[in-house]
Amino acid sequence: MRTTVGIIGAGPAGLLLARLLHNAGIDSVVLESRDRAYVEHRQRAGILEQGTVDVLRAAGAGERMDREGLRHDGIELRFDRRRHRVDFPALTGGRSVMVYAQTEVCKDLIALQLDEGGPLLFEAEALAVEGAEGDRPSIRFRHQGREDVLECDYVVGCDGFWGVARKAVPASLSRVFERTYPFGWLGILADVAPSHDELVYARHDRGFALLSMRSPSVSRLYLQVPADTDAEAWSDEEIWDELERRLETDDDWALHRGPITQKSVTPMRSYVHEPMRHGHLFLAGDAAHIVPPTGAKGLNLAVGDVVTFARALVHEKETGSAELLDAYSETCLRRVWQAERFSYDMTTMLHRDPDATAFEGRLQLARLDRISSCRAAETDLAEGYTGFPIG
Repeated sequence: MRTTVGIIGAGPAGLLLARLLHNAGIDSVVLESRDRAYVEHRQRAGILEQGTVDVLRAAGAGERMDREGLRHDGIELRFDRRRHRVDFPALTGGRSVMVYAQTEVCKDLIALQLDEGGPLLFEAEALAVEGAEGDRPSIRFRHQGREDVLECDYVVGCDGFWGVARKAVPASLSRVFERTYPFGWLGILADVAPSHDELVYARHDRGFALLSMRSPSVSRLYLQVPADTDAEAWSDEEIWDELERRLETDDDWALHRGPITQKSVTPMRSYVHEPMRHGHLFLAGDAAHIVPPTGAKGLNLAVGDVVTFARALVHEKETGSAELLDAYSETCLRRVWQAERFSYDMTTMLHRDPDATAFEGRLQLARLDRISSCRAAETDLAEGYTGFPIG
C-alpha cells in the first residue's frame, strides 16, 4: 500500500487529520488497532474549546455537534462554601466552550471518513514505523491476520502514549518532562439531570470535586481520590454523600442523585516529549503530551497538533516550501507548554495534596479569592480555559 500521509490511530486527532487532508486534496490512510465499536464507545473528555469547535465546523464535521452539543458560557468555582461564576464571553470577547463527548466526535468523523475519505482500517495494528529519517517512511502493520507495509511520504503518530510512533524517535534525541500526581479522579456517569447548568469546580479540604455532564439527562461527576483507589470500593451512596460534602454551598443549591451507570478512576499526570518531529515522522496528541484533566486540554491539544500539521503540509503543497513542516515541533510545543502550565495551575489550585501544609491550603484559597475579585486574574483563567490560539 502507498499513500501520502500514513496516520496511526483513529481517535479524534487521527480522524480529524484525515478529514482536513481530504478537504485539501491530500490522500491518507488511517490505521486503527481497535474495532469500530470500541473507538465509538470509549469514554474520554467532553469539553471542546472554541478553536476546536471552529475547526470541526470548518471541516464539515459540526452539524450534529451544533444540534446536540451544549454551549457553555462559563464555569463556576466553589471554595469555602462560596460560589463564583467565570463569564467566558464577557472576559474573552465572545469565546465559549462546547460540551460534546469525544465519543460523539469520533462517530461523526468516522462516518465522514467512511463515506467520503480515504481508507480507514480498523483492527489494523501498527507494529513499527521504519525509515523515519528518510523521504519514504513506512508503517509495518498487521491486518486480517497478515503483515503488510504502508509506504508514505509522512507518518503522523496519533496512537497515544503506549503507541509505536514515539518509539521510532531515537532515545538519544528525546527529552522527556513529566510529573505524576499522588491522586486521581473517581469518575461516574449517572442517569440524572445535571445539578447545575454549567461545570462546577470545587476546592474543599476533603479534596477536589467536579460537576459536569454528558447531556441534559446524564451527569458526569468526579471526586479526588488516592491514586491507587479501586472504583468498586466506593458504594453509590458513599459517592453521592462525598459529592454533597465537597460541593456544599451556603445557599439552597442541592445535588441531584440518580442511578450510577459507570465508575472508573483516572490517573493524573503531566508529560511532554520533545521533539514532536523526527524526520518525516510527526507526533500528535497523547503520543507527545499528556495533561491532567483539570484543564480540559487533552483532546483540544491534539486538535491543535493536527491542524498545525495539515496547514504545514498544504503550505508545502502550494508553495514548495517545507518551512512550516520544519517548524512543526516548535510551533506545537509553544501551545503545549501553555496548556501544561494552565492545567498544572488548575490542578494545584483545586486539589488537596496529601503532603500539603496548612500554609499551602491557605494559598489555594488566596488564589481562588484573587480570581473572584480581580478581573485580570479572572480573564487569564477564562482565556486559558476557552483555548490558546492554534498555530
